[in-house]
Amino acid sequence: MEELGRLTVEEFRTASKFPVVIVLENIRSAYNVGSVFRTADAFLLQKIHLVGFTATPPHKEICKTALGAEESVEWQYFKTCRESFEQLRAEGYKIYSVEQAKGSTELQNLGWSSEQKIAIIFGNEVSGVEQSTILLSDGCIEIPQYGMKHSLNVATAAGVVLWELVRGNMNGSGSNLLEKI
Repeated sequence: MEELGRLTVEEFRTASKFPVVIVLENIRSAYNVGSVFRTADAFLLQKIHLVGFTATPPHKEICKTALGAEESVEWQYFKTCRESFEQLRAEGYKIYSVEQAKGSTELQNLGWSSEQKIAIIFGNEVSGVEQSTILLSDGCIEIPQYGMKHSLNVATAAGVVLWELVRGNMNGSGSNLLEKI
C-alpha cells in the first residue's frame, strides 16, 4: 500500500474532501451499504448519512464489502430523511434524490461544481427514494439508461453518480482539491 501512495485512516480523516454527502435511505442490503462506504472513500467524499432501517457499522456485511472504509469515512445515523435534511440544510447543502421522476435532471446535465455543497440520496433497492423524501429534495437526478431494465443496483448507481460528480470537478473550473492531497 505504501508504494501506491494510499492515505492512512488518519490522513484520510484530515484530508480535504469533495463537499458531497451521501444519504442512504432504507437500504436493505448491508453489502450495498459497505460498497457505498468503499466508493465514498475512493472518491474522498465528505460523509455518509444512514437513514431508517439502513444498517450501520459495525456490521459484518458492511465490513466485508467496505474493506475498512467504514473506519475512514465519517458517518451519522438518522431515523428519518427529514432529520438528515435539517442538518444538511443548516450546513448549506443542496439536496438531490437519485430517482426516475418527472422533471428530473439527467446526471450529465447537473452542472455541479465542487465549490457547492451537495447531498445525494439513494433509496431502497426495491421501492427507491420515498416520495416524501423526493418532495423535500431540491430536485432529482436521473442516470440515463437505454436497456430493458431501466434500473441499477443501488451500489452501482452510487458509483456512477459519484464518479460523474468527482470526474467533472477534477480539472478546469472545479476545485484544486486533488492538488492539496
